[in-house]
This record gives sequence, structure tokens and C-alpha cells, in this order.
Amino acid sequence: MYLLGLMMRARCSSPKSEDLLTTVIYYGGFLGNVMSGILYFSDEMAGLCPSDMAGHVHDYGTKFLVGAGLLNVLGMVDAYEIATRQKD
Repeated sequence: MYLLGLMMRARCSSPKSEDLLTTVIYYGGFLGNVMSGILYFSDEMAGLCPSDMAGHVHDYGTKFLVGAGLLNVLGMVDAYEIATRQKD
């Protein structure tokens, strides 16, 4: 999912503080990207994430990047529940 987002020329979010709604959106996107782990940091260092681009394909790609990070969180929670035998 992360690679599909990059192929769609998605924007990697960075934290930005303005008004409340903008702050929540940008910090939420940033946290979602950071949860993708080493992929996000290597892409930031290599410069593979362009700045803001207009278009619906780029916007969907950005959602794919955030979704990939949130799926990683879901996998970690599931692994924790299995390890602590909280899950049947």
C-alpha cells in the first residue's frame, strides 16, 4: 500500500501548526506516515516525496501512505493481543 502511494506521487505529511483543524489534519497525517517506519524515513531522506501537488490521484496516494501506517498500528495491536493471550 505504501509503494502504491509513492507511485501515485503522494505527499509525505510534515507537522504544521496553524489553526486547530489544520494542525489536527497535518499532525494526524504525519503520525500515520511515521507509523510506516523505515520506509517513510528513507523516502524523506531520498527526496521521493514531492511537495503539495494538485490532483485527485496524488490525494488518493497520500491517503494510501497514511493508511499503510495505520495498518501497521493495527498489526502491532493484534500481535500484542495474541502475545498476551487476550485474543481467543
